[in-house]
Amino acid sequence: MPRIPRMVINDETTVYHVMSRTALDGFPFGDVEKDELVKIIKKFSKLFFVEVFGFSIMGNHFHLLIQMFPEHHYKDEEIRKRCKAHYGEDFVVSDEQIGDYRVKLSSLANYMKEIKQAFSWYYNQRHNRRGTLWGERFKSVIVENGETLINCLAYIDLNPLRAGLVKRPEDYRWNSIGYHVQTGNKDNFLSLDLGLNEFGFVDTKERLKRYRRYVYEAGALNHPGKGQVRAIDNDIVEY
Repeated sequence: MPRIPRMVINDETTVYHVMSRTALDGFPFGDVEKDELVKIIKKFSKLFFVEVFGFSIMGNHFHLLIQMFPEHHYKDEEIRKRCKAHYGEDFVVSDEQIGDYRVKLSSLANYMKEIKQAFSWYYNQRHNRRGTLWGERFKSVIVENGETLINCLAYIDLNPLRAGLVKRPEDYRWNSIGYHVQTGNKDNFLSLDLGLNEFGFVDTKERLKRYRRYVYEAGALNHPGKGQVRAIDNDIVEY
């Protein structure tokens, strides 16, 4: 079987839409598993040179929209600080090791590997099983800033609506718009710096309001007819 192609740029700041699917049949990820996967993604996003724009955790796969920063983006002190926060205060990165950690923490492949391995261990422990959890290498597509980025983010956030799991995308707590609305973006996990000129001069609250409206407009275009939803000011109605 041919390996899944991936688009990766290693020497410059790049936005990726990343997706990975389980090898298991059906929809093995329930509420508890989805909560844990979000927790794991948050944990490794604090360690790696990454900015998270969005995510959606579904019953058998997950999406991420992230920006990876190149090796030279962070100073040695920041790398050591991140490693201590992740591995413990006693963890020391020597001068000889700093280059290796710089390469690792700027790598999309390593970021995804850590997330998927940590979740595999958790899932197998919880369900008393062994063996492969993920069906293939993750897929990645490079995304441009601006209109392309916000289109991709809306597509990701509308996953649970397309699957018929919720009537409003923010009612789903395992996607980015749900995380924004339901938790107030706890721990500042997600970024709304979407590269849009009209977002550049407004505060975070206004950015979320504008993005939320955009999601509903995208949902209306993709789902004409029954079940279509639209935003009126801060209220959402179904028609």
